Amino acid sequence: MRLRGHASEECFSTKGHLMSFARDWRMNRRYVLQTTALAALALGVGAPAAAAEDQPNTHNMLVFGDQTVFFSHLPMFDGLNKKRTDFTSPHRFQVILQAELTSEQMAAYAKDRQANPGTQFYTIGPEEFVLTRLFEPKAAPQKSDFTATIFRGHLEAQPNHPVPGLENVKVKIARVVHGRKFDPKARKPATLEYLVLGRGPERFLAHAIFSPPDFDHVVKANILGPDLTDRDLEQDVRVTIPGARTWRGSASGKGRRWTACCASARARRPRRRSKLESESISRRAS
Repeated sequence: MRLRGHASEECFSTKGHLMSFARDWRMNRRYVLQTTALAALALGVGAPAAAAEDQPNTHNMLVFGDQTVFFSHLPMFDGLNKKRTDFTSPHRFQVILQAELTSEQMAAYAKDRQANPGTQFYTIGPEEFVLTRLFEPKAAPQKSDFTATIFRGHLEAQPNHPVPGLENVKVKIARVVHGRKFDPKARKPATLEYLVLGRGPERFLAHAIFSPPDFDHVVKANILGPDLTDRDLEQDVRVTIPGARTWRGSASGKGRRWTACCASARARRPRRRSKLESESISRRAS
């Protein structure tokens, strides 16, 4: 169940304390927010033909997590096709993946993080591939691994810093957390909406991206209320923050706290309020 448009529901309390966005870091490429506003859509008549698959492309991603590693694709909106029914960028997808690193790969990643405690984030640069193959078809995606290099910091910085032991390695994908193509007809919810993900003791919030202008934001969080199990998080679990309007200009919320209502997509599971206190590892897509 997706939590959207819950302004009328008494799920949230601005008196409670939820997310504190401690710091933001900026990724100056793929700047979703500078995309121009879309004009009215010209809708075609009749059933559309099946969309052609994209050509292979480079799909860089954010790397986050300590005990379990996740990848978040860096998205773009860009322009529209002639019929104004689809964005033209090969990066017009929000994709979040749970990685399955080998013990050697995890050891190399952990060693580098421990040796560089001031590094706020890591990125991964995969080989060229078709992004949708990682999450389509939903029941059995066509692609479950790729060759890539993991970098300390932003891979496009010069000089960049490949992690020793994680250069040109095959990375397996354990699970697709979220895979969705942006829809030019989509409307943003009135308030901020975040995907809840994680495994074991780690929990993260990832901003759900809808239409331009928008932003990409990942936050590490601690559950203060009833915890969500790993099984819960295999479903589409989201939180919304009606006290914070959908962002229109820059990554906001630094130093602020909220309380949010969290719900699982599992059948017959009641909505429940969860308090989340964050340790931000946030980013803005660019």
